[in-house]
Amino acid sequence: MRNRGEKVEKDYGAMESAALVPLAKQGDMQALEQLLLRHEKMVYHIVLRTMGQEEDAKDISQEVWLKVYRNLKQFDEKAAFSTWVYRIAVNTCIDEMRRRKGKQTYSLEQEMEDMEGSHQKQFADPSETPEERLMRNELQQEVLRAMKALSPEHKTAIVLREIQGFSYEEIAEITATPLGTVKSRISRARIQLKEEILKNRERKQENHRQTGRKEGRRS
Repeated sequence: MRNRGEKVEKDYGAMESAALVPLAKQGDMQALEQLLLRHEKMVYHIVLRTMGQEEDAKDISQEVWLKVYRNLKQFDEKAAFSTWVYRIAVNTCIDEMRRRKGKQTYSLEQEMEDMEGSHQKQFADPSETPEERLMRNELQQEVLRAMKALSPEHKTAIVLREIQGFSYEEIAEITATPLGTVKSRISRARIQLKEEILKNRERKQENHRQTGRKEGRRS
């Protein structure tokens, strides 16, 4: 039996996020840290897949958590904390892409890396042959190149749906966008990705033909 006035230690790790939020809003830094730990991986992945650069992902993820800290008291606890955080992450990425206006660089190697190591290893299928693995990796790179042509809104929608695996309804909540608009964006993004992949393949084939003709003239 506890003595009167004895301090009761909180088990933050056992608390639900909904219970941690009010504590964090009151300035409990341990509660805020626990919320960060529970959601930082998904925030980082969303930013990394959207921006394509590991350095960008680190910097923008920090910016996201600063915005969370600054605006936490305004968070409406009727909503899911995760949805609110992911919305901040998506909007921060969109703002940054608009600010750069196509000037951003895109690193395919860094895009395939995540916080635990290689994205490629994470989704590796042990039953795959080396040839199948090579083809899958080449297709991933084609998709990543094609994503550069998407608008910020289309790109974030396709990242949330195809890479992070959110449902249409979840994406609508995260982006504060009508469900019909989300479905339309994803549909158009898929079509544009296919068109860009075909264009890139045609350019690659043409480059190979030109290289072959040049080598033929030298011999």
